[in-house]
Amino acid sequence: MNVQQEVIAFLSRPESYGEPGNLVELIETHGSLIFLHGQRAYKLKRAIAYAALDFLSLDSRERACQAELRLNRRTAPDLYLAVRSINRAADGSLRFNGGGQVLDWVVVMRRFAQDALFERMARDGRLALALMDSLGAEIARFHASAELTQAFGGAAGIRQAVEDNHRELSHYQALLDPIAVHALYDASLAALDELSGTLEQRRREGRVRCCHGDLRLANICLYEGRPTLFDGIEFSEQVACIDVLYDLAFVLMDLRQHDLAGHADRLLHSYLAHSALTEDCRPLPLFLSLRAATRCFTLACSAVRLSDPAARAEKAEQAQALLQQAKAYLRGDAQALTHRPQGQC
Repeated sequence: MNVQQEVIAFLSRPESYGEPGNLVELIETHGSLIFLHGQRAYKLKRAIAYAALDFLSLDSRERACQAELRLNRRTAPDLYLAVRSINRAADGSLRFNGGGQVLDWVVVMRRFAQDALFERMARDGRLALALMDSLGAEIARFHASAELTQAFGGAAGIRQAVEDNHRELSHYQALLDPIAVHALYDASLAALDELSGTLEQRRREGRVRCCHGDLRLANICLYEGRPTLFDGIEFSEQVACIDVLYDLAFVLMDLRQHDLAGHADRLLHSYLAHSALTEDCRPLPLFLSLRAATRCFTLACSAVRLSDPAARAEKAEQAQALLQQAKAYLRGDAQALTHRPQGQC
């Protein structure tokens, strides 16, 4: 058993938390294992490396935990509580915040009902349209207070996103039509060429900020009656320091993928109504396309890892639909996001 497996075994035992009567539930993501016990959630970074993250070393996992706590307290201070170490005591046993050798680190969060996730509500038909008003206001507030940066974003940042998406999509030729993947790449580059000046102007005007970076419905919950953003990107400034409309585009795309186009429209209008800046919507179709492509390869990756044929086929079908949607955004086939004059949000 390696060290992290030993830590996982420790976190899987109810007695490790001092309350042996409660069961431990596990949620697995690409980069983390989340252990639910009592009123708390304990998030452990997997000792893995992907293209955009590297959690192989203990130091990198500690830095990521500290960054996650700091960054997500901007939007969810009541959910993100602390970073705790897991140590080996003198007798060889493991414990939280002990005095012995540090084996790993966890982010401690306040637990909330999984039914409060916006993704779950959208899937169950419970996501009220009126919530888009308060969600738009919350995202606009967050963006207005987020740190400005000109070191990222702009035309170069979006070009990197196009290249990253194409590289990742090309890995799944058994699931995704290679001709369609290359057609999307060419169309994305053409759109980028047309928008380069606009993207650079937006960067100079302060619209590139330290954003959430992964603003999907799965990372929004209803906590104490208000939409709360959580699980923002902590491992990559390049992924998180982006144009504010590119940040917003992820949840707009996600709503449409859940057949909630009216919710997406209302969210956009609410965001704009609460934004201090007048927005130019011309980059939005490209941003939506990029978000659909990113979600596409994520689902394709999940599909190839599944052993159940039915589950694998379902994920593959979703990925293929998103590839088509990514192309549709660039063609202008998708229903208009707003009824305002062309070029204005």
